Amino acid sequence: MKSLFFAMSLLFSGSLLAVDAEQTTKPAKAPQQKTETKNSDAVEPQKALEDSPAVITLTPEKAPPEIAVDIEPTQPIVSDARTANKVDVVDSSKVLGAQTVKPTDAPKTQQEKEQAIAKATQVVAQAKEALTQKQQEKAKQSREALAVVEKLIKAYNSRNIEAFVSMYSEDVEFYVFPNELLFKGKENLIARYGIMFKKLKCVKSSPIKRIVTGNIVIDHELSETCTTDPNVVDKRSEFVSSYKVENGKVTKVLFFK
Repeated sequence: MKSLFFAMSLLFSGSLLAVDAEQTTKPAKAPQQKTETKNSDAVEPQKALEDSPAVITLTPEKAPPEIAVDIEPTQPIVSDARTANKVDVVDSSKVLGAQTVKPTDAPKTQQEKEQAIAKATQVVAQAKEALTQKQQEKAKQSREALAVVEKLIKAYNSRNIEAFVSMYSEDVEFYVFPNELLFKGKENLIARYGIMFKKLKCVKSSPIKRIVTGNIVIDHELSETCTTDPNVVDKRSEFVSSYKVENGKVTKVLFFK
């Protein structure tokens, strides 16, 4: 009986020792769990920082300097004084196509319509009068120039040197196209044509075609001459000559070869 009691006491004391051993081991593991919790807490914020987008705030001292770019304006820059910060604005009023076309105000009343019609009629009449005056002046010049040339040709055909020379100005110039000067002045004119009139038995110039514009007369002429018999033409030729007439006299003759 004593042995049984002794055995049960041993078992009871062994269980107590086992409980004490478990209690002594559990506090030793608690700090390790706390350490693991701290490590997990430290890792999570770091991971959150890695996943979140990077945001960098620049202080005014670290802000990058502004880069000045030289751009030539295509339009003049006008400072608008009405704005508080004086913003520069572009004046596009002179750009082709940027102008605003203002419509013409149509006459509203009957009186305004009549005035507009009268003004337009007056403008047209003035234009016609100016054109007519110009045309009349040119027509008058043409008539005077033609009369001078016809008298000149008549004196030439009759071999009348005095009448022929009287149709030219004192400083008349004779040219061969385009600008080759043959001679100048009445004295040279008399020397050339006076001898020709005396040598030849007949001279005749007939216009084939004539153009008159203002004080210029252009003749396409047929020239005929007789050397021995006044009734027998032994030479014929065609030439073009231009006569410039000023103040009733021929001032320039241009021959076209």
